[in-house]
Amino acid sequence: MKLQKVVDEKTKAEFLNFPVKLYKDEKNWIRPLDKDVNQVFDPKENKFFRHGSVERWILVDDSDNTIGRVAAFVNKKNAKTTEYATGGMGFFECINDQKAAFMLFDVCKEWNAEQGMEAMDGPINFGERDKWWGLLAEGFDLEPNYCMPYTMPYYKGFFEAYGFQNYFEQYTYSMPVQSQMPEKYRERADRIARDQNYNYKNYNKGKMDKFADDFLTIYNKAWSKHGGMKGMNKAQALSIFKQMGPIVDTDIVVFAYYKEEPIGFFLMIPELNQIFKYLNGQFNWWAKLKFLYYQKTGACRKMFGVAFGIIPEYQGRGVEGAIIIEAARIIQPKDKYDIFEMNWIGDFNPKMIHLVDSFGATVVKKHITFRKLFDSTKPFFRAKVID
Repeated sequence: MKLQKVVDEKTKAEFLNFPVKLYKDEKNWIRPLDKDVNQVFDPKENKFFRHGSVERWILVDDSDNTIGRVAAFVNKKNAKTTEYATGGMGFFECINDQKAAFMLFDVCKEWNAEQGMEAMDGPINFGERDKWWGLLAEGFDLEPNYCMPYTMPYYKGFFEAYGFQNYFEQYTYSMPVQSQMPEKYRERADRIARDQNYNYKNYNKGKMDKFADDFLTIYNKAWSKHGGMKGMNKAQALSIFKQMGPIVDTDIVVFAYYKEEPIGFFLMIPELNQIFKYLNGQFNWWAKLKFLYYQKTGACRKMFGVAFGIIPEYQGRGVEGAIIIEAARIIQPKDKYDIFEMNWIGDFNPKMIHLVDSFGATVVKKHITFRKLFDSTKPFFRAKVID
């Protein structure tokens, strides 16, 4: 076996296409769009290159067949935000061979150490946390959501045997769209409904700028301190709504207001993998026509929760339940969706876990983000719990 850096069109193609061969018998695996994977490694597309760097490898056997791939990266801006200077590794795929897996881990460890790192997290993304983050540990019987990893069950044993430790877990919650809210939330929501200072609005594409401002206000008050997340600016907020444009269903994007001041949002979109699974990783003109066809014919019966936030002053007053009940009032009679799923509820966020549990949602998938300390004599710390 030997490692080859990804440096030319041939090795780039092998890096991109190896999972297609590896998962050919896995019925629940959905091929990611090639463009989404390629963008991670394109300095023109990925803003993280402004303060970071990346290296990729493929692993080939003695007959020059690709049997593994991996990427290592350093985000200099965020590398020292925890106890140890920490880089990353991700896009790990490998045949069921521990020696091969360890060769891929070794090259990532060596590369990160050369960059001055004391640890590496993995498998993670060279980019935002909402994509390609974590190793699937439970939920192999379900299809992955868009840009969420679906990985081989034997990978977990490789990571643990190499000395990676569980840094945090991410849960995907699910519930039927026709579910009824628990009575305690209905009572609180009814109290809020009698207060005319509260009102709700569905997203209006023609007022994108206003809703981007409202989203920005709520996000920066409710989310900016979660898990090391930074505050957002107007350009970033507008970018989110522009990206949602072609796929947004205004029925499932709800904002809450008190005296016309924005206090909460519940952003949902149709779960794109329910359509992308028919495109075989492509998004050329023919694939786009197919996308429109499946979109129009109702192939997507799953909703996906992008974000849910209530500003701190209104948390615990019943707004959480009220905004969900308002969304259900619009969504349930139309019967467009069967299932609602929400990714990325971290085990370091017990308040959010309690809230989602109390709504009656259940965990259907678990991903693990591991951390490998290069000096095993140093103490290991899990991700800090959000107060």
